[in-house]
Amino acid sequence: MPLLPGAEPFRHEGGETAVLLCHGFTGSPQSLRPWAKHLAARGLTVSLPLLPGHGTRWQDLGVTGWQDWYAEVDRELRLLLERRERVFVAGLSMGGALALRLAARHGDALRGVVLVNPANRMHGVAAHALPVLRHLVPATKGIASDIAKPQSRELGYDRVPLHAAHSLRNFFRLVDGELPQVTQPLLLLHSPQDHVVPPADSARILGRVSSTDITEILLEQSYHVATLDYDAERIFEESTAFIGRLTPGAVREPGLGKEGTTAGG
Repeated sequence: MPLLPGAEPFRHEGGETAVLLCHGFTGSPQSLRPWAKHLAARGLTVSLPLLPGHGTRWQDLGVTGWQDWYAEVDRELRLLLERRERVFVAGLSMGGALALRLAARHGDALRGVVLVNPANRMHGVAAHALPVLRHLVPATKGIASDIAKPQSRELGYDRVPLHAAHSLRNFFRLVDGELPQVTQPLLLLHSPQDHVVPPADSARILGRVSSTDITEILLEQSYHVATLDYDAERIFEESTAFIGRLTPGAVREPGLGKEGTTAGG
């Protein structure tokens, strides 16, 4: 199945400080590509993989599960750790949950974690019905493009396969139990008005991690996909400053290195 235009992964070979970016459930690298390019333009090595089942058609997502998505980002992280001295992980929504599990399992190998509207659990009546409902209904309406900014669109599926949603529910429970193992410096940016992931998820994450260096920032002008919304530049700048504070000298001004390259398209 061919990739949707814009869903291609992004990779850039920069300096010794690297960032792994993880996109969200039913989304694609498109939602994080401007962020990835911002980091790449400042001399950082960047990896933004396409998660299995994403970027093609929603039916492909229905035959994958959290083990597939996590295995992909874990593989990318291990490749970065082999080649770069300092590595950060970052993610949007479910990508935030993936980043948190990477942090819990890889420990001191990671320098820091950046989360944007991270998801921690399924909400609503449907979440409790998923174990049964997934055998009766193949999919429900999509969750993509929760963005306040007009004309800004997220490349994501218009349907959510329930088998995959059930797997995601199980993954959230797993990650929630591992949050006390997260000890790295943490930057968490979240939108008070989010129609996909409520602020309670961010509050729970902040209350359960063991990190002592924590920065929380509110994205007052944006909805869920804040990386494509009014606060996008603030996310890019705050994350760059966070990385620069923890790895002095790693971030340079744009224009001093080659541009990032897109893999797969």
